[in-house]
Amino acid sequence: MILRGPALVCATLGIDQATKSWALNDLWQRSPDGVALAPFLNLRLGFNSGISFGLFAESAAEAPWLLVVFKVAVVVVLALWLWRTRNPIEAVSLGAIMGGALGNVADRIRYGAVVDFIDAHAVGLHWPTFNMADVFIVSGVTGLIWASLRTRPVGQRDVSKR
Repeated sequence: MILRGPALVCATLGIDQATKSWALNDLWQRSPDGVALAPFLNLRLGFNSGISFGLFAESAAEAPWLLVVFKVAVVVVLALWLWRTRNPIEAVSLGAIMGGALGNVADRIRYGAVVDFIDAHAVGLHWPTFNMADVFIVSGVTGLIWASLRTRPVGQRDVSKR
């Protein structure tokens, strides 16, 4: 196991929870309608009781503990992968995914929904509101894809050294 992964789990979880705390306590109190940061980016508080991007919000709201159990199971599988990896890109990527997932799990346990506050939009179309945990999860998945494209399968020779 590469220690960067566990360190990143803690860092991403901390950043996620700190930014959500700020959104709940400061952003909401000062600007309940949100704050425009740029022509394409707002900060506005929202709660997602669904899976991802608000999918299945009605049915997921009735069983938030099912989503918690599922995400914790995913984190356990990722932790086993992290324990076995020797690839630093995989370790960092897995740490980011795990920290983000645990941040969203903490929200579901505390609030019954995930706290979202980043609202990206362009030409009248809005991306579903998201949070830093989502940023870390997407970044981690991107890192895993990149690592898989850079890694040669076991037993494959480097023919360029002939």
